[in-house]
Amino acid sequence: VQALPYLMEYPQQCSEQVFSRLYANSLAAHIVDERPKIKDVFAQWSAKGTGNEGAFLSKLEKNSELKNIILAETPWVLNARNESESKQRIALLFDMQRMAAERGKALKQLREAQLGNGAWTWFSGMQPSRWVTQGIVAGFGHLEKLGAADLRPDGQTQMMLKQAVYWLDNDLETDYKRLLKETTKEQRDKYMPGHNEVQYLYARSFFPRWAITGGTSTAVDFYKQRLAATWLQFGLQEQAMIALALHRLGDDSTAQLIMRSLGERATHSEELGMYWKNFSAGYHWWDFPTETHALLIEAFHEVAKDQQAVNELRLYLLKLKQTTDWKTTKATAEACYALLLTGDDWLEDAGTPKIAVGGEAVVAGNQEAGTGYFTKTWPAEAIKPAMGQVTVTTTADRAAWGALYWQYFEQMDKVTTAESPFSIKKQVLLNTATDAGAKLVALDKARALKPGDKLTVRIELRTDRAMDYVHLKDLRAAGLEPTETLSGYRFQGGLGYYQSTRDAATDFFFDHMEPGTYVFEYELRVSHEGNFSNGITTAMCLYAPEFSAHSEGVRVVVGGRP
Repeated sequence: VQALPYLMEYPQQCSEQVFSRLYANSLAAHIVDERPKIKDVFAQWSAKGTGNEGAFLSKLEKNSELKNIILAETPWVLNARNESESKQRIALLFDMQRMAAERGKALKQLREAQLGNGAWTWFSGMQPSRWVTQGIVAGFGHLEKLGAADLRPDGQTQMMLKQAVYWLDNDLETDYKRLLKETTKEQRDKYMPGHNEVQYLYARSFFPRWAITGGTSTAVDFYKQRLAATWLQFGLQEQAMIALALHRLGDDSTAQLIMRSLGERATHSEELGMYWKNFSAGYHWWDFPTETHALLIEAFHEVAKDQQAVNELRLYLLKLKQTTDWKTTKATAEACYALLLTGDDWLEDAGTPKIAVGGEAVVAGNQEAGTGYFTKTWPAEAIKPAMGQVTVTTTADRAAWGALYWQYFEQMDKVTTAESPFSIKKQVLLNTATDAGAKLVALDKARALKPGDKLTVRIELRTDRAMDYVHLKDLRAAGLEPTETLSGYRFQGGLGYYQSTRDAATDFFFDHMEPGTYVFEYELRVSHEGNFSNGITTAMCLYAPEFSAHSEGVRVVVGGRP
């Protein structure tokens, strides 16, 4: 609910962004209108009563006492401010007159931007864009399916949409005729349709009331037949699109085959739900992760009619939101649709889970409205070994999560490795010159260190899920100095990050991490003799501080062994 988008004016008034504003505002207003409870919850947040003080704060601003760096020392101050302001704008969703006026304004802009032939351009003065037009048509289809669009038969929006659909039909027919001229039958028998054809069939399948006739019908039959033969060569989002399109256009057997294949290739996790390990996010619309997952939910809901899979997919989308920020308003709108408008109603009050720590029940006082979020703190003298045993009991068939933190002081040398979905392995290596060239040697196998030696710190970081706003702090012994003292953006080992050098540590800031293993290095110079504690390396997702890990403590001896 806190992610429901309200889109203000875009700085650029291109057709795509005008429709994005219309789409997100229409969808959010529809969700709020259909679920009055959201308005009640928001009223409690606005009152900022006990338990609701942080409802409008960015997750980057929450739980500051658990984080090993203050927000002002990170590059993400503006991100936190933008997220907080976005949450506060939820109030505008309840101003129905304003929302109606905004939607009317966007529709007027769309009608004015539409060309006489029915197409839309990206910006005024450009050539007709099939991708932009198909995206707008598919978006209207989505809104109509949800009952969130005014498409009365005699309405202006209906006529505008009808023109766009017929232009797409003509454009597809033109492409097909060109294909017939430029290829042989043998080539067409092996032809693989492109992304445009996939998106066309998906968008067109929302509007069976406008018959596909003549040459367009022949073209559609050809592309359907080729997609039925080549669907496995497309990515996940397009496979879901193909399944939905074929299901609606009469080829249900192929659609069901695609859905069975998607189900067989999926990974199932009790914690994370249902997802695909081989999915690789990219920079094209068919590679966007949130939109892809939302479309897969739509396919399993409509084509496979698999309620268990839908709930598992929704769980993964929620767990993704736990550690990542939905980057675009389109992604947020699609995710909200997938979470709230398919499957079981997860907004209904399911009661508070029963939590016991060390055999004693935890009373959940001062809960945040809607989310049930609360905190409980024990003083140091109340901590007992039995509190390592925690039980959570719930009767609700839906997602819920929390975290238990134990903060205490310990000598650096006695700190042992701790892991979560994060894991860290740190090595300090001596740069040595050999006949075969430069070589890195672990300190426990190297000669005694002396001032002037160059060391390489190698950090191996693993994560089993996507995460945003990750901070890694690598403490440094007093007898070591970094060779790079200027802060700046770096790219190493397939990972981009901002590196900041401080007196006693080096900080690394990662905007985003995909699941995987990352290895990166930086260099230090030995400056003094002595026996030093080199500290530990700590990694934390500042968006969800429950996901953290640290390495073990290490000592560095310079000037002989003790």
